[in-house]
Amino acid sequence: MNTEINFRIPVALTIGGSDSGGGAGIQADLRTFAFHCVHGTSAITCITAQNTLGVNRVDAMPTEAVVAQIQAVVEDIGVQAVKTGMLLNQEIIFAVAQQVEALQIDNLVVDPVMVSRTGAQLIDDDAVKTLCHALIPKAVVITPNRYEAQILSGLQINSLEDMQAAAEIIHKTLRTKAVLVKGGGMQGDLRGVDIWFDGDKLEVLTCQQVETKNTHGTGCTLSAAIAANLAKGKHLWQAVQEAKEYVTTALTYALDIGEGQGPVGHFFPLLRN
Repeated sequence: MNTEINFRIPVALTIGGSDSGGGAGIQADLRTFAFHCVHGTSAITCITAQNTLGVNRVDAMPTEAVVAQIQAVVEDIGVQAVKTGMLLNQEIIFAVAQQVEALQIDNLVVDPVMVSRTGAQLIDDDAVKTLCHALIPKAVVITPNRYEAQILSGLQINSLEDMQAAAEIIHKTLRTKAVLVKGGGMQGDLRGVDIWFDGDKLEVLTCQQVETKNTHGTGCTLSAAIAANLAKGKHLWQAVQEAKEYVTTALTYALDIGEGQGPVGHFFPLLRN
């Protein structure tokens, strides 16, 4: 006898780059969605040749292909939340922003991938401007790292007070609903301390510091976890808090693979066994 069992679960969409090393980007996002029991869909903006030692090559997808992927997912399957990562260039950023508006996408989490945790700028100035004016205002939350927050706020960030001031400036000038300034690139006791501001509440989020060099993909994973929690119907503040807890635990089970910086352990319940 055949017994058919169907599960209806939330759906999230990640729009970003492919990481051939599997530590960040689309690959990290889909593993994060799966951990949260959310069906993951994707729109790939670029293909990278990279490993734990670095990025060797980046190839952009045609803008029309990015748009077609988004439309194919949203128009048939539907999505309860969307996150963006590496959008690479001005044309793709603008096209994604247009689709967010045209398809009336809610629960948009923007990881404004502009600068690496080490301070290297990843997209050009025109792309940064388009990200700020066309896409970020549509987000329910953005998750800049230290260096991205410096660009978005115009401040040099060296202290907790700097992070707090940057969050308030970004919220006011870019008209996003909430800002989470990440402290992964900070030094000393501030490493891993994040700042939340939503126009009313200014909060400091702390966690246990995890001593590991294998931190590849933490930014992607955090924003994907926020999106997954939103897709499940959780309030934004709760989604952020639980996402941070997830990343911290995944860091505890980081994978020591390759010769460089390995990824976090997205599937840590399996690693425990």
